[in-house]
Amino acid sequence: MPSKKTSTLNLSIGPKVKEAICVAALRGRRKVAHIVELLIRDHCEAEGIEIPEQAELFEESGNG
Repeated sequence: MPSKKTSTLNLSIGPKVKEAICVAALRGRRKVAHIVELLIRDHCEAEGIEIPEQAELFEESGNG
């Protein structure tokens, strides 16, 4: 059964990349996690990797 919660992802990045993401988050008035998720989604879309929406996962499992 798909989880209804978000998942934690721990990663290491260079300090300059982290700084750039923090600046992007501040400028966009978003959280860093949101900016990282957007970057991942954009990359996956460019590579043709489908990411189903969470609601779709619940519909498929019959728990939505």
